[in-house]
Amino acid sequence: MHIHFIGIGGISMSGLAQICINLGYQVTGSDSAENSSIKKLEELGAKIHLGHNADNIDQSINLVVYTAAVKKDNEELQRALELGINIMDRATFLGEVMSKYENSIAISGTHGKTTTTSMSSVIFKVSNNDPTILVGGNLKDIDGNVRIGDSEYFITEACEYVDSFLKFYPKIAVILNIEEDHLDYFKDIAQIEASFRSFANQVKPDGYVIANGDDQNVRNALHNLDKDIIYFGQSNENNGIIEDIIYDGFGLPSFTLSLNGKILGRFSLKVPGEHNIYNACASILASYVSGIDLSHIKEGIELYSGVGRRFELKGEINGIKIYDDYAHHPTELKATLKAASRLQKSLLYTVFQPHTYSRTKELMDKFAESFFESDVVIISDIYASREKDNLGVHSRDLVAEIKKHGKDAIYIGDLNEVSSYLATVLKENDIIFTVGAGDVYTVGDYLLELLSSNIENAAV
Repeated sequence: MHIHFIGIGGISMSGLAQICINLGYQVTGSDSAENSSIKKLEELGAKIHLGHNADNIDQSINLVVYTAAVKKDNEELQRALELGINIMDRATFLGEVMSKYENSIAISGTHGKTTTTSMSSVIFKVSNNDPTILVGGNLKDIDGNVRIGDSEYFITEACEYVDSFLKFYPKIAVILNIEEDHLDYFKDIAQIEASFRSFANQVKPDGYVIANGDDQNVRNALHNLDKDIIYFGQSNENNGIIEDIIYDGFGLPSFTLSLNGKILGRFSLKVPGEHNIYNACASILASYVSGIDLSHIKEGIELYSGVGRRFELKGEINGIKIYDDYAHHPTELKATLKAASRLQKSLLYTVFQPHTYSRTKELMDKFAESFFESDVVIISDIYASREKDNLGVHSRDLVAEIKKHGKDAIYIGDLNEVSSYLATVLKENDIIFTVGAGDVYTVGDYLLELLSSNIENAAV
């Protein structure tokens, strides 16, 4: 069978393509630009075209898979329709792949999906259950974003955008949290809650829903749902209860977790922040109900050291530390910067690149309240992603709102100019966080080059 992927370089699409290659399918694809995922697929035998062109589609193709970002007028998609080739969106295809596995775990939520999927992956890997894994980030424990296993276990993220996760029918569904997001698709929080309820309702009859019971929106969504639900959190109303949280001098937490009165153990994390305690508990409970031994769960959760672009230390030079994080929602920003504030430092600089015009406009007030833990705030231009600049919103508007909330902020639109500015003001023991879902991570890369060059020039 010959499968063609439109947008093959994306983090999820490239993982699916790799799974298909491993299953023996012929894989081709196209994308607008080359990246490391495309290079890896080419090494595995895939033929990939740079740029979308109708000529990339011919009668030898049995199925065309496309991402939600691909418009209906895409010329490859149109040619496939003309030739009568079957087409399928990414989420439906992922659901088809998941259906081949008896024990599938789908991890959902407005925040924390990649981290929780990664934590679960490490637990299953150390327990020798040989899972197949598809994660939305680069996890060093599996040397990328996909792992091909030889068991009935499949672990993946489940994104709510355009109701993608409603194509999944997992054995275990994890719901980490529910908040307003993707308001270019969803009308309001009520519609979002209804979508998550539908997702939870698709769990197999002998499966579980693992849900954050401290999140009222999650409680609303799952109220009176006829499924086996395990709630977790710090409230005594939950089945799984988090207690005795302690942070060490580096902001790394340890905690005790019980389930229905039984102490499962005390767990220590190598990643900071209260939000990661919740992510870890979801992973622990999903693994526990899957039959993983507690000794392996404890080993896996304590081995997990992070995933790319989640509180990632990019480098340290001359006493200055540069971190990068994928946070692109107000709640994620607050959680990241709260964890960052526990690090030993002089000044905390935050460089934020807003992600999409719709999210920036709809959540402007909440974004403006997200930076109080930071000493210096720099806002760059909005990363458009799939959108066009037609909503009349600009990063300068966010800067103005931040100032209205009593916090100073600076607008520097170009990312290279941000790096150049930071190279002139940073001092020993300062910490920089670049945050956002776009290409803001390049600030850290360029800044490390500039700081290194400054040191070399000073030595001369």
